[in-house]
Amino acid sequence: MFLLLNYQGKCLDRRLSCSMLMQREEETMRSTLWVAVLSCVVLTLVGCAKRVERIEPDEVIDLSGRWNDTDSRLVSEEMIADCLNHPWITLYTTKYGQAPVVIVGGIRNMSHEHIAIGTFIKDMERAFVNSGKVQVVAGASERVEVRGEREEQQEWASEETRKMLREETGADYMMIGSIDSIVDQEGKQKVVFYQVNLELVELETNLKVWIGQKKIKKLIERASARW
Repeated sequence: MFLLLNYQGKCLDRRLSCSMLMQREEETMRSTLWVAVLSCVVLTLVGCAKRVERIEPDEVIDLSGRWNDTDSRLVSEEMIADCLNHPWITLYTTKYGQAPVVIVGGIRNMSHEHIAIGTFIKDMERAFVNSGKVQVVAGASERVEVRGEREEQQEWASEETRKMLREETGADYMMIGSIDSIVDQEGKQKVVFYQVNLELVELETNLKVWIGQKKIKKLIERASARW
């Protein structure tokens, strides 16, 4: 009887030991699984973290290949410089003894993509003003706001500070033009061609005193053939 009880006790001890061992293995597996899950979460968060770097505004960066701020700035500066180096400005200053007044009118976007025309117009106005050779008056949309302020002054501003009505400076020339594009693509490659056409027109006579043209060609390559 004693031997039987001793044998049963040993079997019970073995079963308890096996059960405890299995329990420890399960706990170890759970701990390992949690560590793996937490590691994946941490790696995912690190991979999704956004990084922002400040760069110089005039630094040339092409990400998508589309028209960007660099194209707008370089085209406007180059074309306005060419415009100011033509005879029309010398003929005007010789005849009238003062700098001509220019207004930048409508620049039509005829390209295949959205282009911030307002930015391009401002780039041209800035190039004109910074040259010191011409005067620039406000465009149509800007004049509405300025005229509203001037009309308010007639009623609310003091007589010494209010600005007179109908004393605006009229423009002598208007800059008009368009931005066109042609897209050619095959497989993983795409060529985008931009052509900027600008014309300076004398308002009184409709004479075109300057015509400028600037071409930009970009080759874009992608890892996949999808665009």
